[in-house]
Amino acid sequence: MYAGGGKGEIARALADVSVSPIEGQSGWLVRNALVDRLGAGAAGTASRYRLDIRLDDRVEGLGQLSNDAITRERRTLRARYQLVDTQNGEVVLDATAGSDAGFDVVNSEYAVIAAEQTALENLSQEVADQIVTRVSVRLRKRS
Repeated sequence: MYAGGGKGEIARALADVSVSPIEGQSGWLVRNALVDRLGAGAAGTASRYRLDIRLDDRVEGLGQLSNDAITRERRTLRARYQLVDTQNGEVVLDATAGSDAGFDVVNSEYAVIAAEQTALENLSQEVADQIVTRVSVRLRKRS
């Protein structure tokens, strides 16, 4: 699949995928990770494919003490995405990707916010990796 490196058939096909804007901070993180991995716009021409993504980002409490204080949280990031052929409007790939991360809730509010943010950044990278892998496989099958 990676034959030819950055000049290979799959790398050229991935560079021909544009990523639609995605709402929110998690959308911004996922979109930037995808653009980095795909090399989107490297060809400098109109893209053959468009990647449309909807995200679901949730934080939920897991551990609970007897006084109802939450001690652990889980952040879940799920993406529903479609790869659309812009020449004919055909949906080439319709799939989902997702990951989750857990973190401790401590007395420091700053530490909890930092943990939530770090979890989101890491999850965005994981989800982008999953999407690029599935898109690569699909584009390889089409060629």
